[in-house]
Amino acid sequence: MTYLKQFIEKIKLNDYQGFLKIFEEYCFSDEVNYEELKSLLLEVKESDLAEDFGQHVNRTIFLWEKLEDEDEKNEILKLICDLQNKNDAELASIVYEHLKKKYSKDPLFNEKIRLIGLRSRENFQGAISKFELLTHMKKGKFVFHKAGWGTGEILDLSLLREEMSLEFEYVVGHKSLSFGNALKTLVPLKDDHFLSRRFGNPDLLEKQTKENPIEIIKLLIKDLGPQNAADIKEAICDLVIPSKQWNRWWQNARSKIKKDKKIQSPKKLSEPFLLREKEINHEEVLYKNLEAKPKPKEIIQMIHAFLRDFPQMTKNEDFKNSLTIKLVDVLGHEDLTEPEKIQIHFLLDTLKVDKELIKIDEIIKENSSPMDILKDIAIVSFKKRFLISIRKYKNDWEAIFLDLFFSLGQNILRDYILQELMKTKADKLTDKIKELSEHPLLYPSAFVWYFQKAFFAKEGDYPLADKDGKNKYFESFLILLDYLENKPEYKDLAKKMLSLITAKRYEMIQNIMNIANINQAKEYLLLATKCRILDDHDIKIIHSLAKVVFPDLSDYKNEIVEETVVWATEQGLLDLKKKITHISTIEMLDNAKEIEEARALGDLRENAEYKAALEKRARLQTALKTYADLLNNIKILTKDVIETDKISIGTIISSSDEKGKKITFTILGPVEADIEKNILSFQSNLAKELIGKTIGEKFEYESKTYTITDIRSVLD
Repeated sequence: MTYLKQFIEKIKLNDYQGFLKIFEEYCFSDEVNYEELKSLLLEVKESDLAEDFGQHVNRTIFLWEKLEDEDEKNEILKLICDLQNKNDAELASIVYEHLKKKYSKDPLFNEKIRLIGLRSRENFQGAISKFELLTHMKKGKFVFHKAGWGTGEILDLSLLREEMSLEFEYVVGHKSLSFGNALKTLVPLKDDHFLSRRFGNPDLLEKQTKENPIEIIKLLIKDLGPQNAADIKEAICDLVIPSKQWNRWWQNARSKIKKDKKIQSPKKLSEPFLLREKEINHEEVLYKNLEAKPKPKEIIQMIHAFLRDFPQMTKNEDFKNSLTIKLVDVLGHEDLTEPEKIQIHFLLDTLKVDKELIKIDEIIKENSSPMDILKDIAIVSFKKRFLISIRKYKNDWEAIFLDLFFSLGQNILRDYILQELMKTKADKLTDKIKELSEHPLLYPSAFVWYFQKAFFAKEGDYPLADKDGKNKYFESFLILLDYLENKPEYKDLAKKMLSLITAKRYEMIQNIMNIANINQAKEYLLLATKCRILDDHDIKIIHSLAKVVFPDLSDYKNEIVEETVVWATEQGLLDLKKKITHISTIEMLDNAKEIEEARALGDLRENAEYKAALEKRARLQTALKTYADLLNNIKILTKDVIETDKISIGTIISSSDEKGKKITFTILGPVEADIEKNILSFQSNLAKELIGKTIGEKFEYESKTYTITDIRSVLD
């Protein structure tokens, strides 16, 4: 299809003159390629050039005459007829003779010729398409409405009145259409067309779709054209497969599509699945892709995907030998990274080649920074194999696992590490789990993952799965839920946490109230009330469930719970944000480098630098949490908030002692408190003593009595 690419380029550029120049050359070809000609006419029919091209499409007749297959001739002439807008007498004669030959036995031939405009020949655009529709129009046949009514079934029709009655997919009740309107808006559908089957017998289609998803997807693509994943879902979910079953069905179908020889899968999610003209051999495709000299990373992905989808090929000695040679060749690349090297050895191990070729143990033992390798391994199954290898070949694997535990992104990896650490002495693991419960904001995903395990487990199954541990974890759970409400990147995690609370008629709340004491229950109600993601209905149910266990809480639900406000000036807020940014970027990154450098020194059990670096990380994380909590509760001091008739937050107090020695205090929030500058936090004891006093009143400070001489706003 040498011309088709040029035609499409001109269509995209809306370059009609350039398109016409190529078309004139194309029309004088000695041979005609049916598929190319059909694709060309379809492309231009859907483009902005269609109207202009309608004046010149008659020239295609020269090519049409060279076709020998009658079905192919019918399709091309139909497209020519759809595009033409000159209503040329010569073309009209050709179309008439074509229809007369094809439908010579049709008793209503002349009547249909009149309806499609070929009798007067004043306007016969789309004549063949219209004739086919008229021929198709019978009771029980299916059609598609181009203006939005969807698939329809013909219930009745009258040739005398030239009208029909139909039932449509997206319209309530029966609809009547004149033949004139029908010819403008309807497209005939064969009985076995996907849309006909979906509308006419959805139960049977559902059964077939579940039994043989690949054949139905092929039918869908054949009848409706290339479809991406979203298109397939729109066509099948709910209408064929119930929405609750969709994810499981699609996962099953997707795995089969990868192995199918006729369906071509897209490289990107937004791109469509296509039907190949011929079936392909997946082994040949792999070899062809490898011959294109891809990068080592791409080679690893290709071979891994192939072995995952076609594991039986490892039994083919010729195939196994050819892949082994390729992988060994890649190992010789000078710029090969350590993560790439270990993955290639995993592939060699999968192929079960000579053990002398596999150097997994050597790579693991020689490497001092497993985290760097792990984060650059893209394939999750290889990440787990890497962890398994660390467990097998590293003496300090326990320290490495503890260090990696919460930073891993996949639950399958966390599960493996947890199970392995639980086989050892539990003290270090328990300390790690306590760290997670005390600092949920640092590892939100890891926290929710472990919370589900510990909270619903029997005591002793996991660390902190006892009564005290569950209470501690539930308190942290509510704190985290409130924190994530304004974090867009954790939107899905927050939804998951909400679903955990409401699942099985708030089973989690019932469980925690049964093991909590009344003070803990009050704390949970307080925290729940603060969670903005919980609506009034949720809060009401949580209070009701608490009242069942603790009847004394009956009045507690009416208490108005206010968050602890942290007052600050705009400059104080800005300074706090700078502190948080500095810790979370510069200091945390510097500390990460310190940890890596210390880890490289060797045995982590006797490594003082490593322990010091970890302790520093804990301090930074604690500071970060403290500042984050302050930031979440900050309210800005404005002039209208600050009272100067008496000492309040945001005021500067001038005073003097009996000897006339003057001293000044400023009362602000804990964010800006600085004892060296006499800036007091309103939460401090001295500030609490001062707040509410007026000019002339006295107070004690460092064994001296001071008299208040002036009160003014910090914003003046």
